[in-house]
Amino acid sequence: MTTSAILVLGSILVLLSLFRVVQRRNQAARSLDELAGHIRPVDLEAFRNLVDRDEEVFLRLHLPPRRFRKVQRERLRTAAEYVSCVAQNAAILLRLGEAAAHSPDPRIAQAGRELVDNALRLRRYAVLALAQLYVGVLLPGSRITAAGIADQYQQLSGALTQMGRLQYPSRGARISATL
Repeated sequence: MTTSAILVLGSILVLLSLFRVVQRRNQAARSLDELAGHIRPVDLEAFRNLVDRDEEVFLRLHLPPRRFRKVQRERLRTAAEYVSCVAQNAAILLRLGEAAAHSPDPRIAQAGRELVDNALRLRRYAVLALAQLYVGVLLPGSRITAAGIADQYQQLSGALTQMGRLQYPSRGARISATL
């Protein structure tokens, strides 16, 4: 009886989580008009500061070891939040790129494919960066190389701007400002 109850409860939880995933997909931005409501802004300069090796060395030299570990863990947790936002934004832009890739205009379709490529590359890199950041939280002082996320995100922003200018010539310049 207990096993049956656990299986039923587990099945309900799986169904609820699947429902939530489907609901999120349906709420995702389907056009550049809806983009601003779904994209979470990312301060790339603040992120770069959090993962800057020189800043880490400075803190290590000027803080007692125990305080340094605490501060470094907090910095890496915050950096992980930034990377999560970047990954979420890349997922939204991936869907936008997929929609644009089916455009009858070959320039828009090409821009959509480039946006998809950049978004996929960024999502893969974000997963690796998150793993490194969480290792850094557990072992402060370990080598973190997540700074490349900012460069990848800027490339994604450029691809979005290019696609936006093709699809919406009058509003193309404002599109990258949403990121």
